[in-house]
Order: sequence, then C-alpha cells, then structure tokens
Amino acid sequence: MSATQTIDWIRDGQRGLGTRAPAWLADHRARALEAFETIGFPTTRNESYRFTSVAPIAGTAFDLASPEAEGAAAIAAANEIKDSAATAVVVNGCFDETLSAYGSLPLGVVVDGLANAFDTDGSNARDIASQLDTDGLPFAMLNAAFLEDGIHIVVPEGAVLTSPLQVVVVTLPEDKAVMAHPRIVIEAGGQSQATVVLSFVGGGGQPYLTNVVTQVRLGHGAVLELVTDQRETEQAFHTHHLHAYCEAGAILHSRAVSLGGRLVRNDLAAVLDGEGAHASIDGVYLADGDELVDNHTSIDHAVAHCTSHELYKGILAGKGRAVFNGRILVRPDAQKTDAKQTNRALLLSNDATINSNPQLEIFADDVKCTHGAAVGQLDDEALFYLQARGLSPAQARDMLLHAFANEVLGEISVPELRIALEHRLFSRINRYLAE
Repeated sequence: MSATQTIDWIRDGQRGLGTRAPAWLADHRARALEAFETIGFPTTRNESYRFTSVAPIAGTAFDLASPEAEGAAAIAAANEIKDSAATAVVVNGCFDETLSAYGSLPLGVVVDGLANAFDTDGSNARDIASQLDTDGLPFAMLNAAFLEDGIHIVVPEGAVLTSPLQVVVVTLPEDKAVMAHPRIVIEAGGQSQATVVLSFVGGGGQPYLTNVVTQVRLGHGAVLELVTDQRETEQAFHTHHLHAYCEAGAILHSRAVSLGGRLVRNDLAAVLDGEGAHASIDGVYLADGDELVDNHTSIDHAVAHCTSHELYKGILAGKGRAVFNGRILVRPDAQKTDAKQTNRALLLSNDATINSNPQLEIFADDVKCTHGAAVGQLDDEALFYLQARGLSPAQARDMLLHAFANEVLGEISVPELRIALEHRLFSRINRYLAE
C-alpha cells in the first residue's frame, strides 16, 4: 500500500467522526491530521523506531470502529474488577454509559465520558487534551486527529479513594479491520490518593488497532498508582502514549503489564516538575510466537531533589521480540537528583531477541544516576537446586518465573487484578512450552 493510500484511509476514518464537533475540536483534529501527514508513519530509519517496524499497521486499511459492537458487554464484564469504586467502559473508542457502573464515589470525584467533559463548564479536560505536545510522536498525532471521546477522571484535592477506579477499553472488530483512538485524562488534586486501573482488551478474529493517549496531572503531594493492564488479542496492534506531569511532592507509581498483541508500542513520558516529586516506573511483559513488545520510557528531572526508580522485566519465548529504550534526562538545575533504571529479560528460546538501550542525559553535577541491563536464560544452578529438593522440572521453572515477574506484579495493590494477570502470564507460558 502506498503512502497516499494509507493517508486516504485515515482521512476517510476522520470523516466518519461525529459531525457536531465544536469548532475548537474540529480545528484541533485538522491541525493534527496535517501534522501527521507531514511526517507519516515512522519507519526503521527513525531512531526511536529503529528496531520496530510498524509496516503491518501502515499497510492495513483500518475502518473507524463503530461504538456499537455486539459482544462488548460480555468482554467488559469478564474483565471488570468486582470491588472497584467505579468502572467506566469504552467501546471502540467511545464511552458507553450503559456498560459503566458506579459505587459510592466520594464527593467531587468525577468518572465520565471525555466528550461529556468537553461540554461541561469549568472542566479542564478541553485544555489538557488540546495542549498535548505531540511533536515527534506520530501515533499521538494520529490520536489527536481522531480526538472525540474517552474517559475523564478527576480526584479532587484531599480525596482519598480506598477502592480502585477502573477504565475498561474494549476494541471489537466485526468483519473487518478497525481502529479506535480513545483519550484518557486523569487529574489528581493536591494531597489526593487514588488507584486507577486501565484495562485494554479486545475480541473477534480480525486485526484491530487500539491507539490510546493517556494524560495524567498530579497536583502538589498527590499519590497515584496507575496500573496499565494490556491483554489484547493475538491479532491486535496496540499503541499507547502516556504523559504524566508531577508537581512538587507528587508520587506516581506506574505498573505496566503487557500480555497480548501482535505489535505493542508503549511510550511513557514522566515530567518531575516540582521538588520532592517521585516516579516509580515499572513494567513486565511477555512476547511469544511472532509478537513484538516495544517499551520506550522517558523521565524528565526538570528540577532539583526529585527521585525516580525504573524496573522493566520481560519474558520472551518462541520468536518473540522486545525493545526497551529508557531515557533519563537531568536538567542543569536538577541537582540532588536520584535516578535508577534497571532492565532485565529472560529468553526461553534461542530465537527470542531483545534490543536494550539505556540513555542517560545528565546536565547537572550533583546527582546519583545508575542503570543496568541483563539478558539471559533461567539459571541452571537454581533449577538444579530446586529439583534436588523435590520439585519437578516444570515446578522449578514456574517458581523461578514467578519470582522474576513478581517483582513487578507483586507491587500491584489490587489483589483480584494481580491474580488475574499472574494467571494470564503463566497460562500463556505453559501453552508455549506445551507446544
């Protein structure tokens, strides 16, 4: 498919959006589409996509998904966290109020469709969504070109939520390849505390593209645990740009779990822009068969006395491939920065590969910054030790894999979700080993 044809199906899809968009939104979409047309889909000549070819996405003529998809209710229900304070459901990019459920939310907490927030007086959603810097981020540009709906979450100043808020994003093709471009905006006021779970799932036998952008703003002293639960189908393409902005004393705990998808690209950017801000950016992923999982992270230490700890762990089997690119930027005034980055991968087959590229850009002299990367197979001595104490080879292997993944999964504070993710991880590993 030529570049011109590729742009044609994108233009056709944009024309399928709602025709009642306000003038600012129509203008925003038009400018984003123009910017995307200028740079197009990235190729392996682009440095940040050097090891990741998105040709399968560019070469598929996706139709814009219909918000009315038969079977979405069952998929959403199967992935719902039972003890959540609220569950907001997005179907094919659009908020579905009929499938969403709300418990007793504290006063001032908002969980609503983004399109509704655009129409609400006093909402910050419009400004946050329209001010996203998409420069150099082609899929974020594409999301902006299709900006229509998604989820808006507001946790007001001082609010403390003891139960998680969940967003279930369902993409469900019918008899053709489809794309969806949801936007998620999360605002956490000063001194608030909350856990938000983003669950990405799908169904059907056709390829689909879930191209999501999540924007997070943490006020002074806010604490947010953000769990990204990505369990797409084997035919799915999943791209996610997460941008988090942290004010002084804010704490972001990001736990990203990728357990499905033909091609997965996660871009995470965290800006620590107030003294005492902290980000722990952790992830665990599995790639088997011909799957590719690409994680690009960037932590910007913009001011002094901020800390960040990053741990990404991958399990690769079959011909699975992974990319990890972790960038830490320490600006000239960001003295007393403490940043640590670790990337580890286990290869369960000789055909699995990973490309790891840590990047430290340090422009201050009184800092503590470290990074480490390790790639290998299961430890033969550890396997022998466990088997010598009565475990079968399969039990010994599972114990080591569980310990490896649990360093990230064990930090998820929602027991129901943690158990479900562990089950998904090991069922896929055992399926691969059985084959």
